[in-house]
Amino acid sequence: MKVGVTLPTFRDDAVALQAALRAEELGLDGVFVFDHLWPMGQKERPALSAFPVLGALASVTSRISFGPLVARIGLVPDDVLVAELASLSHMAPGRLIAGMGTGDRKSAAENEAYGIPPGAADERRLALAGCARRVLALGVPVWVGGGSVSTTELAVDLGPGAAVNLWQGQPSAVAALTGRCEVTWGGPVAGTVPEIAMALTELAEAGATWAVCGWPESVEAVAKVAEMVRKA
Repeated sequence: MKVGVTLPTFRDDAVALQAALRAEELGLDGVFVFDHLWPMGQKERPALSAFPVLGALASVTSRISFGPLVARIGLVPDDVLVAELASLSHMAPGRLIAGMGTGDRKSAAENEAYGIPPGAADERRLALAGCARRVLALGVPVWVGGGSVSTTELAVDLGPGAAVNLWQGQPSAVAALTGRCEVTWGGPVAGTVPEIAMALTELAEAGATWAVCGWPESVEAVAKVAEMVRKA
């Protein structure tokens, strides 16, 4: 199982780039960026725009995988989203992972604040399927943000190159899907090295191919655990 981290982008400085370089130095497999206009439910706080940060990551890193977790359908036109992802794949061949999702009622306020109607759920899923197929055709892996039966089935239908990403999913949920499609996991981790190791080991044993840890208190601890999991 590969291990990555989300970067600290809910700020107004460039510490995320320094964090990415540190993650790469420590041997982690990937760094990922939230695609939100502000931290969930905290409109007063800053947030760096996802795609400019991703472009900078493509430039300053050399090995590590990177991508949005997840790029939300509807914030920009579908053609623009696909073009943004295609540009990143050209900037860093073989390193982009295109996390994509439909958004939900929790993120709808961000759209509405900027006059971007979120659209009906079935329309967003249809758009996601279309964008995902176009990105897969570029040779870029796609992670579909799971959270509902419909989006999970969408990931299954996309076939090879696509995975479902379960944010804060239980190991049992991971195991239940591994026979149908690739499953990746994302969510916060906390505690001591042994506690983090136990959590990630359970995910690896359940069949997750990736674990993306919400920006941790110690990226060094996560890197240490990642090495332990690889050797297990």
